[in-house]
Amino acid sequence: MSNTPKGVRQASFREQFTFRGMVIGSIGSVILTMSSMYVALKLGALPWPIIFVALVSMFALKALGRTNIHEINVTHTVMSAGAMVAGGIAFTVPGIWMLEPKAEVNLASLLIVTLGGVLLGLIFTALIRKYFVVTQDLPYPMGIAAAETLVIGDEGGKKSVVLFSSLGVAALFTLFRDWFEKIPQTLILNKAIAAKGVAFYIYLSPMLIAVGYLIGPLAVGIWFLGAVIGDFGIVIGMPRMGILDLDTAMAVKSSLGIGVMVGTGIGIIVKGILPKAKEIFGPMFSKESRGDSIVNLRWAPMLMVILAFIFTFALDLGIGASLITILGVWLATSMSAQVVGQSGINPMEIFGIIVLLAAKFAASLGNVQAFFVAAIVAVACGLVGDVMNDFKAGHILQSNPKAQWLGEVIGGIIGAFVSVGVLFVLIKAYGAEAFGDPELFPAPQASAVAAMVGGIPHMTSFVIGLFIGTVLYVLRFPVMTLGLGIYLPFYLSFTAMIGGALKLIVEKAAPKFEKAGNGMIIASGLLGGEGVVGVVLALVQALKGMQAL
Repeated sequence: MSNTPKGVRQASFREQFTFRGMVIGSIGSVILTMSSMYVALKLGALPWPIIFVALVSMFALKALGRTNIHEINVTHTVMSAGAMVAGGIAFTVPGIWMLEPKAEVNLASLLIVTLGGVLLGLIFTALIRKYFVVTQDLPYPMGIAAAETLVIGDEGGKKSVVLFSSLGVAALFTLFRDWFEKIPQTLILNKAIAAKGVAFYIYLSPMLIAVGYLIGPLAVGIWFLGAVIGDFGIVIGMPRMGILDLDTAMAVKSSLGIGVMVGTGIGIIVKGILPKAKEIFGPMFSKESRGDSIVNLRWAPMLMVILAFIFTFALDLGIGASLITILGVWLATSMSAQVVGQSGINPMEIFGIIVLLAAKFAASLGNVQAFFVAAIVAVACGLVGDVMNDFKAGHILQSNPKAQWLGEVIGGIIGAFVSVGVLFVLIKAYGAEAFGDPELFPAPQASAVAAMVGGIPHMTSFVIGLFIGTVLYVLRFPVMTLGLGIYLPFYLSFTAMIGGALKLIVEKAAPKFEKAGNGMIIASGLLGGEGVVGVVLALVQALKGMQAL
């Protein structure tokens, strides 16, 4: 029996994976990748592009006529893939010049790094899609919102009015906040607490409230518990009790959070993926079956061997660091899929830091090579995190996952070439010293990677977090969001908690309203409104920046 949403007709592979869809998606991928690279360097943030590209794909294909919701879904998968590839590069590579302003990095090396990350990301999305999207059935709030937007936009009627009204409200709010600057981005709840190192704010974000609503009160409650432990328990509590000074407490907080997330990643592999290894990884070795995969991946082991060879000699990583990088991508993409599925947040640079530290511990790596490792991992995690949202939307709509994966191949490879090209254009225009300059390209994530190249700030806390994360995951506690809450700034966790609390209130006070799906529709609109305006403003910023070159 089909689980296709009511009103959505099935379509053949050829009706979903079309030439015109790939052309539209490719053009969109070029534009979004360019803007994403510029904005990630300039603002240190990337809005999720999924709702924006879903709407653009829908309007473009409907204008051409004789389309279907699956063709739209596959087209927007192409369009969005390059954006997070650009994020993986922007959040890591500029740190090279922050540490060594005179460092020389050639175009070929960066293309190898970026394409290597993309190819590994393509392999692992095909392998783990079923486990995280179907078996675990993680929420993937961005994917749910995209599916809701496409279905309701296609059907029309009262629900479309509700959806696009909430989308419009969020869009106007974001415009007045970010463009006209008439609304503050944050409200300080307690200046005394904020002065002690805790970002005790409300972040005024319809998107983050919607994320909290969509993933539900349990996951958000664990996330918020992590924030309370990290900020109030460690950053405020330990200095007040005289146990640690503030700087050490901050190091403990970040190291503990990273440790919990890494431990969760180990737990995912030990408890979830290894027991299903034959099903998940069988496609790389079996002629008869695809197992959990959506395409035949018998070529994947050979590609990994080739990549290990290229990383070893072309990037001068050495065989040990190359193997750790590839194994690290396996761990990190599983973590990325889990984090994005549970929270809608993808800290790809953190996953890059984790693997670069492991590589530096096991092998003798120079600073440039350490950044190469981080970038390969961040690109793969960025691509996997983004496309798993697309796969969630495709699973809801019953689109062909192979068609989506092939769209990811096209968009990801385009993103690799465009993001590296834009980075080199910016270097030629402004010089490498522009990275880290608050007036030009602050690139805060790359700065964080640069700071961590020297090692984990507080190793004891990291090891404790590693143990806690592994054990609690094995015991089925939703610990990944706990680690995320410990690590992230408090204001992000607080705003998401508001969304989760609203979901709990609506479920208790207005069960019929919630059962009819109205809450999800409004949340999807709020998420989409901020996402669409965020991408549009990113495009405007990028165009302004390019004109200034």
